[in-house]
Amino acid sequence: MIQFLGDRPYNSLSVHLREKNKHRLQKISVNAGFTCPNRDGKVATGGCSFCNNKAFNPSYCDSAKSVKTQVEEGLSFLRKRYKNAGEFIVYFQPYSNTYASVSELERLWVEALSIPEVSGIVVSTRPDCIDEKKLQVLSDLSKSHHVFLEMGIESVYDNSLKRMNRGHNFQTAVKAFEMTAQYDLFTTGHYILGLPGESREEMLKSAGILSEIPMNAIKLHQLQIVKGTAMADDFQENPSDYHLFEREEYIDFVVAFCERLRPDLLIDRFAGEVPLPYLIAPNWGLFRYDQIMQMIEKRFYEKNAWQGKLFE
Repeated sequence: MIQFLGDRPYNSLSVHLREKNKHRLQKISVNAGFTCPNRDGKVATGGCSFCNNKAFNPSYCDSAKSVKTQVEEGLSFLRKRYKNAGEFIVYFQPYSNTYASVSELERLWVEALSIPEVSGIVVSTRPDCIDEKKLQVLSDLSKSHHVFLEMGIESVYDNSLKRMNRGHNFQTAVKAFEMTAQYDLFTTGHYILGLPGESREEMLKSAGILSEIPMNAIKLHQLQIVKGTAMADDFQENPSDYHLFEREEYIDFVVAFCERLRPDLLIDRFAGEVPLPYLIAPNWGLFRYDQIMQMIEKRFYEKNAWQGKLFE
């Protein structure tokens, strides 16, 4: 068995960051008022079929407020909740946070970094919304601050990307990560497990395909049907197209998936978490993410499994 930091059976991003920085990096989400090219008509309209940003946007995030105001309100809230947070980093989270001019992006990122308690930024975006000029600005900022870039991959299969109205193909994501790697930026890919039309074998195969992408970390999400989305309508009309993971089934599956990932790929999250008022299905009960993570870690040990065990 490979020895990972923290004696875990997988390569944990949170453990990696604590070892590197000697304390917790706590995210403060902000809504900087962006949209997406598959919402405004540039490549499509309606956005991704699974997406309802209200389902994960904290109450203090309001695009009508400045980034600085949102961060200050977030600091006030999070200082009480996370007593052991050593540093705070601003998470540009809703929609596509590189979908603007370079000058506007730099202004927003610098505004966040100018706050004394803030030591870095996380920028979440789409792979078709980056270019070398934007990457150069992020690279310059990374010389003095923590800078993390997250990009949605969602699926390695173009049929799935088309069905979810993603507006780009898988090769667009591959090229974006390859370009970003030239700037030595820390990158995380988002990936959904359980999309309609994808078999268990195809999902397991995707672990090897993802392992070839030059990214540092991966954030896994089980498919969840969220109120107010196009996918919710499709789920109601075509329920037989969907096989949604039950909790125990997903725990087994994600362990098998991680066995096929390259062992140096850091795992940011194993599963997503949608507030119950927004969730249609599946219903895993009143389990929070930290409890699900503990169940997954336990299952690794029960199966004598570890990340990369079956990686080729």
